[in-house]
Amino acid sequence: MKRAALANFAKNISPPNLSIMQDEGWSVPRIRTELLSGLTVALALVPEAVAFAFVAGVHPLVGLYAAFLIGLVTAVFGGRPGMISGATGALAVVMVALVAEHGVEYLFATVVLMGILQVVAGVMQWGKFIRLVPHPVMLGFVNGLAIVIFLAQLTQFKDPDDTSMWLESSKMISMLGLVGLTMLIIWGLPKITNVIPAPLAGIGVVALIVIGFGIDVPTVGDMASIKGNFPSFHNPFGEGAGLYGTPLAPFNLETLQIILPYAVILAAIGLIESLLTLNLVGEITGKRGGASQECIAQGGANILTGFFGGMGGCAMIGQSMINVKSGGRTRIAGIVAALFLLLFIVAASPLIERIPLAALVGVMFMVVIGTFAWNSIKIMTKVPFTDAFVIVLVTVVTVATDLAIAVVVGVIVSALAYAWNNARRIHAIERESVTDKGAKVYEIQGPLFFGSTDGFVELFDIENDPESVIVDFKYSRVVDQSALQVIEAVAGKYEAAGKKLTLRHLSRDCHQLLTKAGHLMVDSQDDPEYGIAVDYSVRTGILGNH
Repeated sequence: MKRAALANFAKNISPPNLSIMQDEGWSVPRIRTELLSGLTVALALVPEAVAFAFVAGVHPLVGLYAAFLIGLVTAVFGGRPGMISGATGALAVVMVALVAEHGVEYLFATVVLMGILQVVAGVMQWGKFIRLVPHPVMLGFVNGLAIVIFLAQLTQFKDPDDTSMWLESSKMISMLGLVGLTMLIIWGLPKITNVIPAPLAGIGVVALIVIGFGIDVPTVGDMASIKGNFPSFHNPFGEGAGLYGTPLAPFNLETLQIILPYAVILAAIGLIESLLTLNLVGEITGKRGGASQECIAQGGANILTGFFGGMGGCAMIGQSMINVKSGGRTRIAGIVAALFLLLFIVAASPLIERIPLAALVGVMFMVVIGTFAWNSIKIMTKVPFTDAFVIVLVTVVTVATDLAIAVVVGVIVSALAYAWNNARRIHAIERESVTDKGAKVYEIQGPLFFGSTDGFVELFDIENDPESVIVDFKYSRVVDQSALQVIEAVAGKYEAAGKKLTLRHLSRDCHQLLTKAGHLMVDSQDDPEYGIAVDYSVRTGILGNH
């Protein structure tokens, strides 16, 4: 038995595809595209990682190290080449309370546990449940993330020394003009040439203009210095002081009680955002990705990050869109982006800190325009009301709270709508039995489950029915415990009236469900093609009628 279970488990595990180029093929143009795309992504990662570090209340290098380590590991081992991962705002807003109360070392410990949970989810192949997310929820997710990315860029229009104040008028005009110029380059350059990724060209041209003419606008260096060393191993567990002067997290049960709730939430948000981004990138590139492989890669990356002083992270939809739109299709772009980011930290910080934020904001604004599902506005009046409502609901909840809550709410609402629609479908065709003279047959149409039990009871006329009643399930299915309960309840009512209720044409799954509950008094099965009809008497008093 154990051998069979292990064999079945092994059969379901497919070897991960770690090919560098996938099916793109090696060529000079392809490698050039991947390298330039990786450089573009690395430049866009810098302000995002720093900003999310500030949101979480940690040092900027904590965000940058996370972007490097997670980006590198997921690029090498992830399930979707072309997808970019790093420190994200969705996780940062959860981390801030933990950091404020317990310090950054507890955050590192939480990230390690978060990674372990994600690896477990990957090994157990829980990533496949992302298929249960309906398309309206996906549209709401995309729209919500686009709005969140847009709102996050607005902070760049505020005074670096006083974030409660907007930039003064002259700087604001310069900032808006440079943002517009960047967007214009990104929009227009592909119509002329694709030799250089348009976002990279936009950043380069605007940076040269700002530096050459000495235009006074905020730069990356105004946010924070990104200068640092190569990340080194650091154990967050123990006694005494850790990094940045905060105490280490003791390796005991008390620490586990503190970090476990945060780790579960972070793991769930990270996997949901990563798997939804994986599906989105797959739709754009026309290629499938490995959900379980991505879960394991995300988990392994977070474990490593927690032991190297990083804040943890997941897939980044904005940077992934930049990569895909720039032509990145293989693992090379993600690897190059991570290595360029490390180069910026250890060697090129003075140069990178001179890049104007306006250029990077312009890139992200184009990402927002490209990410938002504009067709969802057009189809609002053409799709069912429930689907339109779910799109708007998930969008609003994503902006107001976080992605995980939004997706869960969207799935629940979609599931309830589906259940309600199916509950209304159940009905019965009444006729006299051909095989049993004098008996009445109820041919049930539609599934019998928790939502349709009330409608099922109303189908029967117990008082006026003959002594023998047959319930035919050829066009129906018995789905859950509520269905078992209502079958027993109806059989009990016929029994109390001195009449007999039998079941006919049970499918194999229905038969197994009823047999397990102990309802069937005949130990046999129908012919799968319904060539032989077997009638099942119902044993009452099994579940009770409460």
